[in-house]
Amino acid sequence: MAAPPNLVFVFADQMRGQALGFLGEDPVLTPHLDRFASQGIALPQAASNYPVCSPYRAMFMTGKWPHANKVMSNCTSKTAPYNCELQQADRCWSDVLKDKGYSLGYIGKWHLDAPRKPFVKSYNNRPEFAWNEWCPPHRRHGFDFWYSYGTFDQHLSPEYWSTNMERHERVKVKQWGPEHETGLALKYLRNESGAYRKKGKPFALVVSYNPPHTPYNQVPPRYVERYGDKAWQDLLVRKNVPLGRDTRAVRSAKRDIKNYFAMVTGVDEQFGRIVQAIDDAGLGENTLVVFTADHGNCLGSHNIPTKNVHYEESMRVPFLIRWTGRLKPRRDDLLLSSPDIYPTLLDLMGFAADIPKAVQGVSHAKLLLTGKGPRPTSQLYLWVPPGQPAFGRRGVRTHSHTLMISKSKGKPVGTVLHDNVADPYQLKNIAADRPDLVKQLTDAELIPWLEKTADPWLETRKGDRA
Repeated sequence: MAAPPNLVFVFADQMRGQALGFLGEDPVLTPHLDRFASQGIALPQAASNYPVCSPYRAMFMTGKWPHANKVMSNCTSKTAPYNCELQQADRCWSDVLKDKGYSLGYIGKWHLDAPRKPFVKSYNNRPEFAWNEWCPPHRRHGFDFWYSYGTFDQHLSPEYWSTNMERHERVKVKQWGPEHETGLALKYLRNESGAYRKKGKPFALVVSYNPPHTPYNQVPPRYVERYGDKAWQDLLVRKNVPLGRDTRAVRSAKRDIKNYFAMVTGVDEQFGRIVQAIDDAGLGENTLVVFTADHGNCLGSHNIPTKNVHYEESMRVPFLIRWTGRLKPRRDDLLLSSPDIYPTLLDLMGFAADIPKAVQGVSHAKLLLTGKGPRPTSQLYLWVPPGQPAFGRRGVRTHSHTLMISKSKGKPVGTVLHDNVADPYQLKNIAADRPDLVKQLTDAELIPWLEKTADPWLETRKGDRA
């Protein structure tokens, strides 16, 4: 490589892997992402291993699994006593690039700091419980341009802390979050007046959109209008949504599906603006561009309104990566896991020797570049109750099956097994019918994952058989 490559990493919150038009699964409009996918590598089997906000973000930043990076749940005041936040001592991929002379920018949702008393004034912070928190400069892991917030779900009137602001200050905006953040990202890419990054230096920019996160009605009408007179009957097409049941999850899915897809279409348009700016500036051949999401969203599938479960709608995420002239466009069924992103990107960028030994993810750079190389046979799934690291749910997702085993104090072990080929909507639990397969997946896939990640759940389950 003549010069170190740039990196532009864009990810949405709660955008499921099925919500890409070119895949033909959800009836969603994503023309810009469809075009982008044709220019790079699409990984339709990419998964969020702990499909909720903060754990994914910590895995992405550290390349480590939750028990190692300490972010075993969402960062809130409830989990703060367990030191649930991105650790200042961890060497993130951004720290590596900072030491390589990169300019680093972060725009949008962060959600990796534990709220501290007195809590900042925020609509989602109360005296007894808090979500939102400022990230002080010493905890930003090398990002020298900062325009971010912890977690703040008022999409039409977002608030941000800019680089030099103090905790009590805020930038308040009257514009849809992704549109506003994209406008700033374009200024960063163009480096207007040299005010955003060091001229002549390589850069890495992260843009973290909050939509298509709740509340779904906070979306510009122009995106809803693109779906015309379509009703929920036209859009809520997944066969695992129990439409005949009058439950909260089903009612909300019928109400929200159109706005959810409208948000996805809005994110698609804003991402298209970023890609166009990269190409217009002549940066395409020396810029690695990624689009993904932190986790998916059930939206009524399996009678579940949101995420944080083992089902496909929750675990599968979009993952599209383009490096013009370097990565041959194609689809690949690689079982990419969240901690793999860090070492894969640094390896692609030429910094394999700089990946810390503490990183637990695996680089798939050779596979992306050549189509050849070792492939994982499964992806780990986990959910950890706050303060109970040895309990909760663990499982694996393979190309053909999903296994999930749950363990709670004083309760019997529960097991779920789905055949994702014969039963792609995961409507039937076949664990009782296939104890042989449960044992095989547990012994050959799950236990090695738990041993690799030093998960104490393995110790509490010794001698148990579901």
